[in-house]
Amino acid sequence: MRFEAISWERLADAVADRVDATGPGDGSAWLKVGVDGAPAAPGGEFAERIADALRLRGRSVLAVATGGFLRPASLRFEHGKQDPDAYYSGWYDTGALWREVFGPLEPGGSGRVLPDLWDPATDRATRSPAVPLPLGGVLVVHGPFLLGHWFPFDLKVHLRLSPGALARRTDQPWTLPAFARYENEVGPADTADVVVRVDDPRRPAWTGFRD
Repeated sequence: MRFEAISWERLADAVADRVDATGPGDGSAWLKVGVDGAPAAPGGEFAERIADALRLRGRSVLAVATGGFLRPASLRFEHGKQDPDAYYSGWYDTGALWREVFGPLEPGGSGRVLPDLWDPATDRATRSPAVPLPLGGVLVVHGPFLLGHWFPFDLKVHLRLSPGALARRTDQPWTLPAFARYENEVGPADTADVVVRVDDPRRPAWTGFRD
C-alpha cells in the first residue's frame, strides 16, 4: 500500500469533492460517510473538517460520533472494566445506530436523526431531540470498528495507525487486543475506499481513492 503526503485541509476537500460526485447507493435522498479509526486517531476532528468542507459547497451535514451510542455501564462492564472482547463487540449499541441514525435515512425515511443516545459520564440517556437532515444532506459518522457492521456507507475512510503508533498513542492499553482483532477479522484497510496514515497526526498521508 503506497501513501502520499497530504494536508488535512486538502484531504477534507478531496473527500468533499468525492462526496459531491457520489450518489446514495441505497436509493435514498441522503449520502452516508464513515470515518473509521481508533480513539487515538483524530477521527472526530477530521469528520468536522469534512463537514465544514461540505457546508462550504452548500451541503447540509450532520456529524455523529459513535461515542454517543455506548451501551449502559451495566452491559459494557458485565465482564469487567478492561475486557477487550467486550470493548470490541459489546460497548457500542449498533442496534441503536441502525435504528436511530441509519434507519431514518433509508429510502422514504423521515430524515430525523438522533445525534446521541447515551451519556457515559452520567450513565443516563441524553434525551437529545432528533435532528432533521434535509433531502440531499450528508451524514458523517465517526468512531472505531465502523467497518464491521455492514453500515450503509457510500464512502468509507479508514484512519490507520501502525501497531507501534497505536500502542504509543492509546491511553488505555488494555484495548489494544480489540484493535488487533479488528484488523484480523475485518481488515479495514482493505474494506475502506480511502486509507489515511496518521502515525504522526501532523503529517497525514493517504492512498487516494479506490476506483
